[in-house]
Amino acid sequence: MTYDRELISNGNPMERVVGFSRAVRVGPFISIGGTAPVGPDGKTVGIGDVGAQTRQCIEIIKAALEQSGAGLQDVVRTRVILTNIDDWKAAIDVRKEYFRDIRPVDTIMAVDRFVNPEWLVELEADAIITGWNGSTAAG
Repeated sequence: MTYDRELISNGNPMERVVGFSRAVRVGPFISIGGTAPVGPDGKTVGIGDVGAQTRQCIEIIKAALEQSGAGLQDVVRTRVILTNIDDWKAAIDVRKEYFRDIRPVDTIMAVDRFVNPEWLVELEADAIITGWNGSTAAG
């Protein structure tokens, strides 16, 4: 069985420059790459506030999932990537507001920095659409 590959965009101009997609869906599987705390205006949301940045990242992930015909309930893995591992609790407190009952697997890790020094956190997510019947997001 072969599946179509659907690229999910949120309009970020860097997608074409760098060659990435906000998410990629292949059949029932959706992978959402490093999601930064950026608002629609292209500016960092919640400068200095890990909780606010985590919330923005999850909202962007939620929108990408919905655009691909899925939702947060379909998430099977998240990755929380921080520049300061000591901020893990503030990030996880927000994450659990969205995922407490869904309970996907999770990885929490730290990196030295992100491309934009204002970013304190990025999130990634993988999802599998439950009950998928072979149709695409478009129907």
